[in-house]
Amino acid sequence: MAEILPFRNEVPSEKTWDITALFNSDEAFYQTLNETITLAKNFNETYVYRLNQPDTIEEALDAYSNILIQLDRMANYAELRLSVDTTNEQAQSLSSKFSNSYGKIASELSFVESEILILSNDVLNDYIATSKYPHFLQKLKEKKAYQLSPEVEKTLASLSPVFERPFELYGITKMLDIDFESFEHNGHTYPLDYATFENEYEDHPNEAFRRISFKKFSDALNKYQHTTAATYNMQVQQEKIEADLRGYDSVIDYLLQDQEVTRDMFDRQIDVIMSDLAPIMQKYAKLIKRVHGLEVMHFEDLKVSIDPDYEPDISIEDSKEYIYGALNVLGKDYLKMVETAYQDRWIDFAQNKGKDTGAYCASPYTTHSYVFISWTGKMTETFVLAHELGHAGHFTLAQSHQNYLESEPSMYFVEAPSTMNEMLMANYLFKNSNDAKFKRWVIGSIVSRTYYHNMVTHLLEAAYQREVYKKVDDGESLTAPLLNQIMLDVYSQFFGDSVKFTKGAELTWMRQPHYYMGLYSYTYSAGLTIGTVMSQRIQNEGQPAVDDWLNTLKAGGSTSPVELAQIAGIDITTDQPLKATIGYIGKLVDDLEQLTDEIEFE
Repeated sequence: MAEILPFRNEVPSEKTWDITALFNSDEAFYQTLNETITLAKNFNETYVYRLNQPDTIEEALDAYSNILIQLDRMANYAELRLSVDTTNEQAQSLSSKFSNSYGKIASELSFVESEILILSNDVLNDYIATSKYPHFLQKLKEKKAYQLSPEVEKTLASLSPVFERPFELYGITKMLDIDFESFEHNGHTYPLDYATFENEYEDHPNEAFRRISFKKFSDALNKYQHTTAATYNMQVQQEKIEADLRGYDSVIDYLLQDQEVTRDMFDRQIDVIMSDLAPIMQKYAKLIKRVHGLEVMHFEDLKVSIDPDYEPDISIEDSKEYIYGALNVLGKDYLKMVETAYQDRWIDFAQNKGKDTGAYCASPYTTHSYVFISWTGKMTETFVLAHELGHAGHFTLAQSHQNYLESEPSMYFVEAPSTMNEMLMANYLFKNSNDAKFKRWVIGSIVSRTYYHNMVTHLLEAAYQREVYKKVDDGESLTAPLLNQIMLDVYSQFFGDSVKFTKGAELTWMRQPHYYMGLYSYTYSAGLTIGTVMSQRIQNEGQPAVDDWLNTLKAGGSTSPVELAQIAGIDITTDQPLKATIGYIGKLVDDLEQLTDEIEFE
């Protein structure tokens, strides 16, 4: 029976993160916010209409970076404060204050890009060759054709808080307004909210329990589908307006610009997985059905473990052995960062009322990374933690080797270091046991958590998003029935007749915040493709491959995702790495089937 979650103030401090390295109090945050508003105004007065000489531009970019670092620091503090307790009124107020002030600051800074782009290509090329910000400037230059007048750019920047409102509204509806009623099963009453459903009930081994919890969860979502659809429509229509204003052919082209990725690379990631991975995952769904003796394989059965009775429990303390063991291959400095993350409370392990769902890693440039997770005591949490520490390791190295403007890589690459760590965890667990049941559990965890989550769940979100943006480009407005149908069509295309779609499956689009973050969802599969191939290089080649990987991480955002992958010895301009990854998943599912035959034969 699920326990009633404690309030945030009832959680032991050792299970929470310590964010005082960012700000030691809300008062210190507000003081910095006021100082930064003044700093931005002074910056504008000092440099506006003066960015026409390389020396002046370089000096301005140094000052510009310092302001952006403060903004990054405050944005992370606001997010960290709110996500651990979305019901906290002080955290809500602080987040709103920052959001409202952000537009004022951004409008004072918008002239920087506008004025640099007024320079001729020849002058800009000469400047790029000598600047300490070459990749930042090269990316800027590639936006030149889509740049609007300085006055319009300033207006758009000042409106940025308004553009963030759909995401805020989505979060408020999801975490504060949706009323999930408790439900009864076998004489027990179970509390229900996003956290309990996604962390405990969704993969529950009992079929009847899964059915009723999914129904109750879906019934609650159903009541808010029209509000959520209207909120999402507001988001995509804003993106469409800006894409049109700037002269992009489509919203997708507009959203891909910052990622430094071609439309072909985006489409290939979706199309190859939809065609080549679908049969493998249909086979996996049939295996789950067989192992659990299900008469019909329903949508809500897809997350259940291949062997839920076998999964070991694990404490936070015991997780260190596995995390250190798996990531040790990346060297002493990397492992020291991981040890520090535990010791210095970079990680928020707590489960409490009001805490947001999922897991993430925030990496402010001024301090160190912070990992958000809700520790349930399941062994699969070690994969989640290894994933988030992959982000932490990446940004620790990138920020120590690159300036702020060149530290963050393209969104296309950002999930590669995290998913690579999951593969290192899998390799470590394989090496440490020959037991058939344990091996089946490990492979089952990789397939159900690492690959299903990143290459199926997120990829199907991406396929859904692509259809949404096609509708928006055609001038359509989004409604709940339309979004439900698109979601159901995508899932049906992928799983065919191997899965029966229970009423409520079509509402899955309501659960994902990634839709408010541009084209984020497909990048998980892109990152996992790089991560899979890299982990195999490390396994087969040892230290030379590790050295390549660490150099890739150190490069941060100083080059494009294609070039980052090249440093790692991987060519993502072809479909070969993706097809190799899908082939590897196919082998894992075959191994699962073979191990199941062995276990059942015994």
